[in-house]
Amino acid sequence: MRVDQVIPSLASRDAIGAHTVALTEGLREAGIESEIFYGNCTPDVAHLGRPIGELGRTGRNRWLLYQSSIGSPVYDVLAARDEPKLVNYHNITPARLLEQWEPAVGYEVRLGRTQLERLAPESRLAVADSAYNETELHQAGYTETAVVPLLIDMTATGADPDPGVEGRLAAAKERGGIDLLFVGKVSPHKAPHDLVKMLSVLRRLYDPAARLHLVGSPLGERYGPALAAFVAELGLEDAVSVTGSVSPAELEAYYRAADIFVCASDHEGFCVPIVEAMGHGVPVVAYGVTAVPETVGDAGLCLPDKSPLRFAAAVHRVVEDGALRGRLAAAAAHRAAGFSVTRSRARFVELVRQAVGA
Repeated sequence: MRVDQVIPSLASRDAIGAHTVALTEGLREAGIESEIFYGNCTPDVAHLGRPIGELGRTGRNRWLLYQSSIGSPVYDVLAARDEPKLVNYHNITPARLLEQWEPAVGYEVRLGRTQLERLAPESRLAVADSAYNETELHQAGYTETAVVPLLIDMTATGADPDPGVEGRLAAAKERGGIDLLFVGKVSPHKAPHDLVKMLSVLRRLYDPAARLHLVGSPLGERYGPALAAFVAELGLEDAVSVTGSVSPAELEAYYRAADIFVCASDHEGFCVPIVEAMGHGVPVVAYGVTAVPETVGDAGLCLPDKSPLRFAAAVHRVVEDGALRGRLAAAAAHRAAGFSVTRSRARFVELVRQAVGA
């Protein structure tokens, strides 16, 4: 019995890529042969899989598991195959949130949702990494579904903090002001511009020295400059840092320095950084839409809207209310422990075993 995985892109320091590698290892340990076939990859992980062109002939007792997160020509190769299929769905951002800024990315996500729907009649099982994503699978026509979190350690970066970043953040904290952190793509659908609005109000009403750190790589070439211009227009250049991609050690330093993790995203299928923040004992204040309330649980404050005044007041309350902070910290530790990689991997492998009759 074989269950080979097909993924559009296998990349280092990517949650879906790390999840795919972990699933392959789990299947092999359970006695199921498995390899990864990718459309493209970063050079440092090329040895962990093979190009999609090497998929070869249709094999007896072979299944293909598709990692769905974006539109890709890899899907066309998969769809033309005769093997029975499984799907692992990681959410695809709605095109309306991206296409005005990045038309090419808008096309890719729209294509991805179309491909997801076309694969539904062929899929024996579709696994989502959140109940919210499972609902989207049902809307796309899937009937046999299950929920299993990502097979990665979402509670820690696994690195010691970078001394340079740690020292710089500590020096700023000594001068006063809280540190707010968001980790994720600098993208319009993540809405860091709404966090900038909130910071402006927070500094005027509560903490004139508050800082906001936006940690993550930009999506495309248009939104980033617009965000920088917006920050400058509000006179917040010294209060907002947009770091770009950082190393695990640098990310660890940002998590340890953070007073509150803030999220204003308009769409999240899960949001791994929320769990990372909880794993570091950082309170969470987030706009409560899509999968965010499910991920946060009782370990943070989820807001019904993200008006700058409401958001700033919620942040200030968490900063000033020590009892509330203590309750959130205890709930976060319990919540983060629920995303056990060991348990999730065992459940995913068992679901696959049942689906393929292994």
